[in-house]
Amino acid sequence: MPSLYPHAKGILHALKEKGIGISIASRSPTADIANAFLEKLSLNSMFAAKEIYSSWSHKTEHFQRIHSRTGVPFSLMLFFDDEDRNIQAVSKMGVTSILVDYGVNLGEFRKGLVKFSENADTTEKNKKRWRTKFSKGSSAQVGRET
Repeated sequence: MPSLYPHAKGILHALKEKGIGISIASRSPTADIANAFLEKLSLNSMFAAKEIYSSWSHKTEHFQRIHSRTGVPFSLMLFFDDEDRNIQAVSKMGVTSILVDYGVNLGEFRKGLVKFSENADTTEKNKKRWRTKFSKGSSAQVGRET
């Protein structure tokens, strides 16, 4: 029987109960087995989008498809992965990304939520600065030569 890391199922159920969409982005040489495991673990209904492929496509492609399917902006996504190259690539898209060595546990999940919150605060501060700088009442001028 397939199994998950100890905290994973509880985290998934808590997110689902809160109405937070969950997606899967996985490269697996045996995508059919990965899907069968999700079915046996009764997890298929938990996911808004499943991107599980046997090809060696890039994680960025998975996230493009998840975004297209769900409409969720990259800046509102939180991603956990055990490969640094995936973390680097997906982070460049604006996704908050956390490198995990041994799956997602409560500690790693908290770390992800903190980083996500920090990124959201930074984004909001940047938006406010931009609005202030470029609002009608501002003396800032864009693209004007002197």
